[in-house]
Amino acid sequence: MATRLLQRYSAGDRTNHWLIVLFFLGAGLSGLAFFHPAFYFLSGLFGGGTWARILHPFMGLVVAAGFLVMFLKLRRFNVMDEGDREWLRHSGEMLRGDESHMPPVGRYNAAQKGVFWVMAISLLVLVLTGFMFWQPWFANAFPILLRRIAVVLHALSATVLILTVIVHVYAAIWVKGTLRAMTRGSVTEGWARQNHALWHREMTGEK
Repeated sequence: MATRLLQRYSAGDRTNHWLIVLFFLGAGLSGLAFFHPAFYFLSGLFGGGTWARILHPFMGLVVAAGFLVMFLKLRRFNVMDEGDREWLRHSGEMLRGDESHMPPVGRYNAAQKGVFWVMAISLLVLVLTGFMFWQPWFANAFPILLRRIAVVLHALSATVLILTVIVHVYAAIWVKGTLRAMTRGSVTEGWARQNHALWHREMTGEK
């Protein structure tokens, strides 16, 4: 009997996701080149320090624009509810291997929703602070003290975002069958029933 598949992401969703990944890597690596002298060699990936500095903000804007499209489409699925709070209360047991008390979840669980909102806030801070010291276009409109604060907040937000992305990637690999959602657009019915039971019922009409 053939395995039944459920559509989780459209071709457009997946294309947008991988464009975000591609430009996030570019923005992240070029940003690291200026974060500490030990990472300056990474600027060679972009043709040297001058080009890395020129391209970095534009790559960041592409990431933000792509995420905005994703945000507008998925924000309604990422609102925390009582079921999510119950999920969080039992998350420690799940990490120890006991999933017997985990409540059924919808399209996303509480951890995925948390990642979504941390990414959204981090990117918002990155964009706002980035404009404040983007030479030569906007920086001169802000006092030097504000620009210095913006640089610090930019670096902190970038660190939070990178760590969050690492958690996101690890979770996608850890939960077997998850990666195919963003490579093929579909998941198996068994995966959906086990990991997102409420979404599975919504998609299949199964009681």
